Amino acid sequence: MPDVARNLSRWVDGIMIRTFGHVIVTTLAAEATIPVVNGLSDLLHPCQALGDFLTLKELKGDLRKVRLAYVGDGNNVAHSLAFATAKVGATLVLGTPRDYSPKQEILAAARQDALETGAQIILVHSAEEAVRGADAVYTDVWASMGQESEAEMRRGVFRPFQVNGALMRLAKPDAVFMHCLPAHRNEEVTDEVMDSKQSVVYDQAENRLHIQKAILVALMGTANRKSAAMQLRHAAGRGKA
Repeated sequence: MPDVARNLSRWVDGIMIRTFGHVIVTTLAAEATIPVVNGLSDLLHPCQALGDFLTLKELKGDLRKVRLAYVGDGNNVAHSLAFATAKVGATLVLGTPRDYSPKQEILAAARQDALETGAQIILVHSAEEAVRGADAVYTDVWASMGQESEAEMRRGVFRPFQVNGALMRLAKPDAVFMHCLPAHRNEEVTDEVMDSKQSVVYDQAENRLHIQKAILVALMGTANRKSAAMQLRHAAGRGKA
């Protein structure tokens, strides 16, 4: 991985990586001299959370007044939603089975960030408790990347956390439904909800494009300046400057 990072640093202005082990992302970032964007790892999914909160801002306005319920597995999406919630001052209620909670160290770090914004990050173990009074209801697949062998067992564990019409009726009347996609229809979410007027999953999908364009714009300006300086240094070393 260090060699890959050093080679890519000579060839391109930025790297986006989607991988499994989060240590691959951190190693790549430590060794590269150009920006590294985490497109997904087993621990975090930050670009997704940015797109999600862009969607919520468009639909709900002041994010400090938004109560977001996340129902299901305490996975990489849940982790990044916690970090994003802390930054914008919203309220996040995570409803997970007791043995599938988000990592405690992630919640602790997010709650530390939340001290600056007044955000609230709440963990419960009931889908109904999580969703009651929510402005948005979010779920993800029950078996994430690398957990395929657990899929059947997880269906039994997570069935009480399915987002269906009855669960959505516990949220506010104008609540929206969110999913990072692709969805396993009629597992974590029913067709009734997925295809309803409350569903904004395709707004999220569009906003993933826009937010990642914004990330690249923000990073590539710095990267291009560094790249130009590096090219000059290398040219000078070859007697071409």
